[in-house]
Amino acid sequence: MSYREQIDFSRVPHHIAIIMDGNGRWALQRGLSRNMGHQEGVESVKKITEECVAIGVKYLTLYTFSTENWNRPEGEITALMGLILSSLEEEIFIKNNVRFQMIGDSSRLPKAILDRIDMTSKHTAANTAMIMTIAMSYSSRWEIAETAKFLANQVKKGVLAADEISEDIISKNLTTSYMPDPDLLIRTGGEMRLSNYLLWQCAYSELYFCETYWPDFDGECLCKAVLDYQNRERRYGQTSEQIQSKNIQNAEQNNNNE
Repeated sequence: MSYREQIDFSRVPHHIAIIMDGNGRWALQRGLSRNMGHQEGVESVKKITEECVAIGVKYLTLYTFSTENWNRPEGEITALMGLILSSLEEEIFIKNNVRFQMIGDSSRLPKAILDRIDMTSKHTAANTAMIMTIAMSYSSRWEIAETAKFLANQVKKGVLAADEISEDIISKNLTTSYMPDPDLLIRTGGEMRLSNYLLWQCAYSELYFCETYWPDFDGECLCKAVLDYQNRERRYGQTSEQIQSKNIQNAEQNNNNE
């Protein structure tokens, strides 16, 4: 039985975030250039986007290029930007009814990339099956620092009082304010760290790490991660007994409503 056949479709994660790692190592193991690994990685993005729509995920956020990635060799950065540009094909979004979004420091991105991002965002704005977001020139510390500066300026202007700043206010002013926090964060490639990705948002996300390099990560790999997620108990600081009692109460309420 496939992993997909074992999924409870009533409990699919609402939001999945992915750190797509291992393109370079995948290529080097095969005697190929790192750029070839990135090209194969783009194909995996298309497959996973389609699989997420098929199983009912509503938000997919992909760590595409971090602020730290600007420190890579210039040739690799140029090749990566070219791949990202070519991968923003509207067909994949239109075909699957997916809305496209981008988060990150746009001031460092080439104009050609920004123009394509803007065009793709506008042309897919009415799509409703899922929102797919790419994190480009992104880091969580950058995002939190920018939010802190914005809120400090609001206090300075008298628009906001310092003691009014809350977790909710911060969340509403992050670049991800249009989406819920990730239920599940997946990292491929064998590394076990968050690498400055959605640190605020993933405070209570379930983390899933796998050895599979991103170019080999397919729909079944995704469903395996979802199945693992469904076998966990999300307690949010509460005890198992509290969660079980709440589930019983919800079930009884649903039965009464019927």
